Amino acid sequence: MSEYVTFQHDRCRYDQNTFFGRFRHFLDVIDPSTLFVTEKRLQESVELLDRFKRGTLPPGVTDAQLWQAKKIKQAIIHPDTGEKILMPFRMSGFNPFGTPVVVGLLLPNQTLASTIFWQPAPVSKFFLGYVGAVTSAVSIAVGLNVLIQRAGRFSPTTRLLVQRFIPFPAVGFLSCGGAGDSSCPSTAWRASPPSAWLCLSPSVSSLRCPSVNQLEPEIAAATDCKIVTYNKGL
Repeated sequence: MSEYVTFQHDRCRYDQNTFFGRFRHFLDVIDPSTLFVTEKRLQESVELLDRFKRGTLPPGVTDAQLWQAKKIKQAIIHPDTGEKILMPFRMSGFNPFGTPVVVGLLLPNQTLASTIFWQPAPVSKFFLGYVGAVTSAVSIAVGLNVLIQRAGRFSPTTRLLVQRFIPFPAVGFLSCGGAGDSSCPSTAWRASPPSAWLCLSPSVSSLRCPSVNQLEPEIAAATDCKIVTYNKGL
């Protein structure tokens, strides 16, 4: 059987009812190879999909070509504005652009300068909305570092060990800043990934069921349900 199923413009290539299907879909979404797609290739992909919609595909076009065109378009073009997304803000840019920031955030025994530099890095593009989160993260990281350094009861070994864990609460509070109005449970969940939650089964963190009154007003107004369920990922 061919690896490429029959192309459908409004469907995913992989079965979203299975874990493996969702896993392969996310691998496609974050595939960094789409960062190197040329402008000409992008326009060819967009045109191919438009011709599919109009029913004017040229002879010989395969499902593989259509799925690849859809992958390229979805990776680069914003679905609402139709504009190209800058590389660092694409899902395919998550690993190559995000990894250095994560490494910088979790470096142990940082100096005051490096702490102030790295903590605002992941949210600098959302400065106005996240200024409070940045301030909290920097304050926590710098404050804990100062407290540990001044703690006379700690031996050098203990002080070094404790300092290695300082980035975790700072990053947790930084993540909380993006929770918006979706309540304390959402905020607590965003702060938890640096902790032992990472050791739990993926099924624990995949589905969330908040009450409607815990959501943003515009989202709550769009449903008559009392509880909504959404998939956070795999």
